[in-house]
Amino acid sequence: MKKKLVVLTGSGISAESGMKTFRDNNGLWEEYDVMEVASIDGWHKNPKLVLEFYNERRRQLADVKPNEAHTILAELEKDFDVHIVTQNVDDLHERAGSTKILHLHGELTKARSIGDESRVYDIGYGDIAWGETGEDGTQLRPFIVWFGEAVPLIMEAERQVREADLFAVVGSSLVVYPAAGLTASLRPGTPAFLVDPKDVGVRLPSNFTIIKEKATVGVAKMRDILLTQEVKS
Repeated sequence: MKKKLVVLTGSGISAESGMKTFRDNNGLWEEYDVMEVASIDGWHKNPKLVLEFYNERRRQLADVKPNEAHTILAELEKDFDVHIVTQNVDDLHERAGSTKILHLHGELTKARSIGDESRVYDIGYGDIAWGETGEDGTQLRPFIVWFGEAVPLIMEAERQVREADLFAVVGSSLVVYPAAGLTASLRPGTPAFLVDPKDVGVRLPSNFTIIKEKATVGVAKMRDILLTQEVKS
């Protein structure tokens, strides 16, 4: 039986594909007040601005491609039972070929009705217009979990991490909760990796192997360790 490898990914894995991130100095933090465009209060204050912000992100996503880090994680499914838990709202893991993906913060290529959150629509890379409604007649909004909203899939993510035989964090600063708290769900001593070129703001236990590299380089190094150490079964 294949060992279960759970990988928590953050904005750092998509940055190398050209996706702007809130985390970078030249990223979306600099262009927008994040609470204006990524919070439920911001939506109530100026929904047209929020719609346009995510329309821009969707257009950008259409022009980028998965990078080697995404591809390697997909290829690891040949040797491991790989489950991706991502903080990212892009579809680059899907396009790289990963098959088990949990989007903690929603999906950019989907919309939902504000009146009935169970009405979710695939919209691809198209825009959501002000006045565009779902079948229930209420305005469509991005299928995104904003600041100030509950994270519906966090309990499922915690379960995945608890069941992991191997665990990795790739491109996440581990400062955005509740995702940052997922490391606490790991069983003691579970072999774990952190791939990030920057220092994270938390103290990690000794079972973590730190690979201080950008995602494309670091995930390749992690793959080599996983395969050469014969931890796959």
